[in-house]
Amino acid sequence: MVYHCIKNILSLLYPDHCQLCNAPATDGLCAGCRQELPHNHHGCGQCGLPLTLAQEAVCGHCLQHPPAVDRSLIPFLYTTPIDQLIGQFKFSAKLPQGRLLSRLLGEHLERHATLPDLLIPVPLHPTRLRQRGYNQALELARPLSRRFGIPLEQRSCRRILQTRPQRELKKHQRKRNIRGAFQITGPLAATHIALVDDVVTTGCTVNELARHLKQAGVARVDVWAVARTP
Repeated sequence: MVYHCIKNILSLLYPDHCQLCNAPATDGLCAGCRQELPHNHHGCGQCGLPLTLAQEAVCGHCLQHPPAVDRSLIPFLYTTPIDQLIGQFKFSAKLPQGRLLSRLLGEHLERHATLPDLLIPVPLHPTRLRQRGYNQALELARPLSRRFGIPLEQRSCRRILQTRPQRELKKHQRKRNIRGAFQITGPLAATHIALVDDVVTTGCTVNELARHLKQAGVARVDVWAVARTP
């Protein structure tokens, strides 16, 4: 009986089937589903917005209005089936999906990232954290911290305003909604920081946090996220 209990727990933590189609798989995805992942092949170097031309490094909006974020590394588009995995992880507490997403992000970062001094998961407001029971950004960041040997800091940044979910707002409302939502509460012994999050929609949230970090003396702020809304 103990054996079966342990086996059931391990199967929840480390599924041996594809988390999209339920076919046999050793790393959470079968070969067919992995091929169908919606890669963000030509994302803007600063905000991650999908670009149509490979030779474009930065989108027009970032050229005209430079963000506080210095570089965004976002491997996927927030479309099927990545949106399905993120939704299950974020809203249904399916943590194996989170470990899979973190691993996929880590594979991309190994090829493209300049490693920072510190990782900071985008914080949730305490009320939202109590409702959800966990911070999805922190769950993504923990495996990345172990994978790359980068310290993880979650106490120096706080979300002090309980804002409306950005996904519920129109583009022109999001910047105003998130303004002043964060506070730097302690010294940061780092010049290069990467913010970790699940989805970047317009970039307003990570840019607002990056702005506070720059005011606190951080020289470079990158964004590591799983997906970007097209």
